[in-house]
Amino acid sequence: MTSTNPSNIKIEIVKNKDKGGEAAYNHIKKEIEKGADVFGLATGSTPEPLYKEIRKSDLDFSDKVAVNLDEYIGIGRDHPQSYAFFMKEQLFAEKPFKETHIPDGLAPEETEVDRYNTILDENPVDVQILGIGTNAHIGFNEPGTSFETKTHKVMLTDDTIEANKRYFDSKDEVPKHAYSMGIASIMAAKKIILMAYGENKAEAISKTVNGPVTEEVPASILQNHPDVTLIVDEAAASLL
Repeated sequence: MTSTNPSNIKIEIVKNKDKGGEAAYNHIKKEIEKGADVFGLATGSTPEPLYKEIRKSDLDFSDKVAVNLDEYIGIGRDHPQSYAFFMKEQLFAEKPFKETHIPDGLAPEETEVDRYNTILDENPVDVQILGIGTNAHIGFNEPGTSFETKTHKVMLTDDTIEANKRYFDSKDEVPKHAYSMGIASIMAAKKIILMAYGENKAEAISKTVNGPVTEEVPASILQNHPDVTLIVDEAAASLL
């Protein structure tokens, strides 16, 4: 089921996350057919069904570019909980891209931020994949982040650390900082696909779609983007 709202955000309500992965895949396929070359990619459990659909497809990304949203600071690319490791396991090992770019969690802030902003300037994103936090963060842009922000170092909130601790042996092992594309970087994408599943995302989705555009709800800025599709299950859409 597809619907729109006063902000023109397109909403697709699906049965479950697997159907959501199929829906997102169909968007990716159509964008490739229209000439999309640069894909902004996300990590975490939300995009896994999408990456599964891509892996089993015949889509060819060998002439495409991937730029990832974020990376933990303090762990290297070979760490099993790094986002570089995640992307290799979930997508890149089976679907190689011409270029893949992920922030370097071991690089110093004064050089890494500029380096990644340059990469984004040189590779304008055609399609940006997003998840959303329970506090409506996108990327690691937590509530209060300026809408004008480009790539930056962020301090993760307790809520985000709590949500991510399931991937680590203990909460104490979760990195406290990350590099993230800024909100302005995300908004520069030509098309944005945001996926959300589960009742715990319902409030964030409601505020994103129907609430005021405010930096306290980072994803609310998507109301100002010309081409956004939300793919949500019934639970995540329950407050719309």
